[in-house]
Amino acid sequence: MEPQSQLLMEKNKNAKERISGSEAVLRSLLCEGVDLIFGYPGGAIMPVYDALYDYQDKLNHVLTRHEQGAVHAAQGFARVTGKVGVCFATSGPGATNTVTGIADAMIDSTPLVVITGQVASPLLGTDAFQEIDVLGITQPITKWNYLVKTAEEIPEAIAKAFYIAATGRPGPVVIDITKDAQFGEVEFNYQKVKHIRSYTPVPLTKPDSIMDAAEIINSAKKPLALIGQGVILGHAEEELKAFLDKTGIPAAWTLLGLSAMPQTTN
Repeated sequence: MEPQSQLLMEKNKNAKERISGSEAVLRSLLCEGVDLIFGYPGGAIMPVYDALYDYQDKLNHVLTRHEQGAVHAAQGFARVTGKVGVCFATSGPGATNTVTGIADAMIDSTPLVVITGQVASPLLGTDAFQEIDVLGITQPITKWNYLVKTAEEIPEAIAKAFYIAATGRPGPVVIDITKDAQFGEVEFNYQKVKHIRSYTPVPLTKPDSIMDAAEIINSAKKPLALIGQGVILGHAEEELKAFLDKTGIPAAWTLLGLSAMPQTTN
């Protein structure tokens, strides 16, 4: 854990402090070791940006010229560093501009946490200015999405978001936060999530299934191994090389699986 995030976690244990929901967003990110955010401000996310002013020595923010640029930049950051990418966007058109990047992250298994602002909770479902059903739009292209209506929900929602985005097959998570939740107060106490009852990031390995797969491979007349990004995400490069060396099966790569094994031979 980063020293800065460790310090915040220790502070949380010793004293509970009432802070705004917008500040709780930033403190939650710090507890997850985040130090770089991409985003573009707008009315519904402005309370978070106002709070960000006091955290500019801890959180670096990259101002993009468009929300789609922010989400794609967060993707690139996640792929290069292996960390969860984070981006901010406002409600309505701001949120919908992130959809292409979210869908791309889902398909390419890139861990992202996209935090969007939303109209105040009393205005939900009234066709208010720049209101859009972010959950309905992003549900098919996220591992999980959640609408935060109160400040008290913010720390737990963000903790779950990072756990889900980074574990198992990585992918994007969207947290939509109403404006009144950002203005509200919460007794901040952040707890990292290590388990969610209905979420199983790593399925149990069944020995019988492995034996069945081995039998199919052994009986194949013209086998070909198509190497994908899953090998990289699972850190299984050595196991893959051992498998190919033992079987002598020829291999090809998908675009995202190019670095799963050396392309030169000794």
